Amino acid sequence: MLNGLLALATAALLILTFPRFSITWLAPFALAPLLIAAAREGSWKRRFLIGWGAGVVYWFGVCYWIQFVLSFHGGLGDVAGWAVFTLFALAKGLHMAVFTVFAGMLMRRWWAAPGVAALWVAVEVTHGPLGFAWLALGNAGIDMGIPLRLAPFTGVYGISFLFALMAASIAVALLRRRRLELAWLAPVLLLPLLPAMPAVERGRDTALLTQPNISETEEWTPEHIEEMKQEVAILSLRGALAGRAEPPSLIVWPEVPAPFYYFDDPPFRHMVDSLAQHTHAYILAGIVAHTPGGQPTNSAVLVAPSGGAVSRYDKVNLVPFGEYVPWPFGFANKISTEVGDFAAGRHVVVSPMGSHKLGTFICYESVFPNFVRRFAQDGAEMLVNISNDGWFGHSAARRQHLSMVRMRAAENRRWILRSTNDGITATIDPAGRLRGTLPLYTESTSYTGFNWVPETTLYTRWGDWFPLVCASLALLGIVAERVT
Repeated sequence: MLNGLLALATAALLILTFPRFSITWLAPFALAPLLIAAAREGSWKRRFLIGWGAGVVYWFGVCYWIQFVLSFHGGLGDVAGWAVFTLFALAKGLHMAVFTVFAGMLMRRWWAAPGVAALWVAVEVTHGPLGFAWLALGNAGIDMGIPLRLAPFTGVYGISFLFALMAASIAVALLRRRRLELAWLAPVLLLPLLPAMPAVERGRDTALLTQPNISETEEWTPEHIEEMKQEVAILSLRGALAGRAEPPSLIVWPEVPAPFYYFDDPPFRHMVDSLAQHTHAYILAGIVAHTPGGQPTNSAVLVAPSGGAVSRYDKVNLVPFGEYVPWPFGFANKISTEVGDFAAGRHVVVSPMGSHKLGTFICYESVFPNFVRRFAQDGAEMLVNISNDGWFGHSAARRQHLSMVRMRAAENRRWILRSTNDGITATIDPAGRLRGTLPLYTESTSYTGFNWVPETTLYTRWGDWFPLVCASLALLGIVAERVT
């Protein structure tokens, strides 16, 4: 009974750590109750169950907004929406169950603290390949100056390791183990020796971020679609020609719920090209394109100031239920307006913009650190994130999503310009700091500065080397525990 309550305490602490509560100082303590329970529990089966229960409660508490998306935008209704969301939480809870089983083994040994921290990272990195990634524990450190210094070297997973190491050490202390086992915390004292994050710097180039505030529930008649196109164009033109000393070199349109077809709609293409010519700016727009076989793609097109497409990027990492319906949930509707599932893109695209290069990642792709860093690795000196977070409703998912985008900036030391349909539109500097946001649910533009950054971080160059090291160490620790 007590072990189960301890496991649920970890779930509660993790929920409180992230938005909607954002009590981020709980991050180094959150796993401690679960680790105490795992150390006390001798049966691996019971460890599995208490870990599973903690995982299910955690995913229910943090990703509660998924139920709304499925019920309202997915057309399932409340009962079926809750049923599918429950299946989702049960599946995602298995990650915590596996962690708890093996953490109980590692907690018996003098290498408990680093072993458990390595195990946490090894399990955490599997969320993406196994269906859905969201909010690594290290994301809680986006506003913590010292822990954030790890990001350009290890990515977010180094900060996850740090928080798990601290929680495991707390558990070891509360279990009254030998004080020598707390010596694993000593390297934490060296973190201030790492290079500080970039200082606040004024942007020397300029961009205009648009937030058109298009409703997700509109009936997309031809007349209404045409009206939306005109509104976005007028919004952009008004913002670009506002009489500033330095007009924007780039205008960014977000991913929107309206079906905009640049390549298949000549009048719309002419409108975008003309807008680029009149403003003397590049235009980056979220559109729907098609594969040679006719399947729709969620794409971004970069249009030159002279008119005409410079490049097109097709979203590689699609959203389950948002852009395709995974097996075996064929009875559910995806929330996009396209007929049939979207096709996934196959390539990272870095787009030339004059003498510089930019990379664009779309919406949910921001949760994949090893993917986003490939744009910078391939030469992008600035990153753009276009998104439509309107599907999240009035939930904390918007702030959760923004925190992950900010971490991508810190990992790669890149400015990120973020344009969304109805918020949160933001400018993010290479330290992950917010340098300006637009109010939610308003039609507006943000005239903002940014800089091109050609240097690459260790994480940009090497990617997820740190989780691989952690997985190897966790495996060695488990094997050593079994054979000694």
